Amino acid sequence: MAKILVVEDELMMRDLVVRKLNSAGFDVKIAADGKEALGVWRSEAPDLVLLDLVMPEMDGFEVLKQMRSDPNPGLANTQVIVLSNLWSNEDILKAQNLKIQGYLVKAYYTPEDILQKVNEVLKK
Repeated sequence: MAKILVVEDELMMRDLVVRKLNSAGFDVKIAADGKEALGVWRSEAPDLVLLDLVMPEMDGFEVLKQMRSDPNPGLANTQVIVLSNLWSNEDILKAQNLKIQGYLVKAYYTPEDILQKVNEVLKK
């Protein structure tokens, strides 16, 4: 089964998403901030990253920039779904310009919706 990195600083949200993904059989890794996310991403090479944008240490936009500029094409092209409470058109466009596969506003999506989007992206 695919390996997914969940990058989320809010414990309750992270636990909900991780539980849903684990129950669907995914190999789930976690990170609570941007710096930790980059370390786990490099060492684990996940198939997909669920990425929050507002986090301590380093925000999700900077994480995306560093991911996309990695010299290893396998890592640089990791699929990413943004999972954030930022919902302005400017924020969404900024993330889309960093080659994401999806943008979900946390307040509007259930863990089941998130799982559905993960499955959709991984099937492409």
